Amino acid sequence: MSEIRKHYFLDEYCIIASGRAKRPSAPKACGEEIKTDSCVFCGGHEDQTPPAQAVYKDGKILKDTDEKLVKDWQVRCIPNLYPALSPDAKEIQDSGFEVQKGYGYHEVIIENPSHENRINLFSDEELLLLMKAYRDRVMHYQSQEGVEYVSLFKNWGKKAGASLEHTHSQLIAVPLMPPSLAKEKKAISEMNSCPYCRIIEKESGKERQVYENDDFILIAPYCSKNQYEMWMLPKKHVNHISAFTDEMLMSLGDCIQTAVKLLDRTIPELAYNYMFFQIEHDLSYHFNVRIVPITSIAAGFEKNTDIYINSVPPEIAVEHLLNPE
Repeated sequence: MSEIRKHYFLDEYCIIASGRAKRPSAPKACGEEIKTDSCVFCGGHEDQTPPAQAVYKDGKILKDTDEKLVKDWQVRCIPNLYPALSPDAKEIQDSGFEVQKGYGYHEVIIENPSHENRINLFSDEELLLLMKAYRDRVMHYQSQEGVEYVSLFKNWGKKAGASLEHTHSQLIAVPLMPPSLAKEKKAISEMNSCPYCRIIEKESGKERQVYENDDFILIAPYCSKNQYEMWMLPKKHVNHISAFTDEMLMSLGDCIQTAVKLLDRTIPELAYNYMFFQIEHDLSYHFNVRIVPITSIAAGFEKNTDIYINSVPPEIAVEHLLNPE
């Protein structure tokens, strides 16, 4: 039996096709051999990338220079070699349609110098340092002139858009507010209370809760567009990562790591994206992180209607995640 479910507070819908729910099988191994000698993100290969704009090492934030590259680093932030946007973007000639120059910033955050290490294997120290780097880099770019929004995200696996295997995240600073967030912002402004706070209240301890720690709750959302989709919500109403204490950053890292571990245990080597949603100057917004596994592709119906068909109801997804065979 199928259901058409509505988003918690937006005019968005998904089809939950519960009659098709089956435990998924792991994808076939790609058979690619890890080649650390040719990976430009590995420690020791600093000369094969653009100079780092921020390097985290021994509790300090350093920077590469033309004369000296920082070695033995823990987290390294470099300009994307093929940026989507650039601070040096040229003016655009009038085309007769609305257009603006491609101004912005595009950075790669190399999360660890080891090719074999990745976030579900990180120590608490490595997790906290990565979360601190996330906070620092978002705040840095949010302060740049002309930047309206900083998109922070991670692509894991080729199907999720990762072109390199070495664990890394990306950040793109843009001169406009993404339409999806503008839509959320408008909806929230018309409400008497925070919808995300209400989501936490309704989902806490219920069948769609996956995990919680002192500061965060992890849920499979009621209107899940994607199989095994999960949302991470701070229990305290906070709008932006810049307001996070180190303790909250550690809780966030723990929640992200737990979600990734559960996915990997349920469907090994599954590709996924996780994305940060936040609005710096809008205190009514509620920070959240969403992890979206790549289990299917958007076909004609989804592209035509923006209504996604999910064959694994979130309630069943939670059972699979918490009780793997």
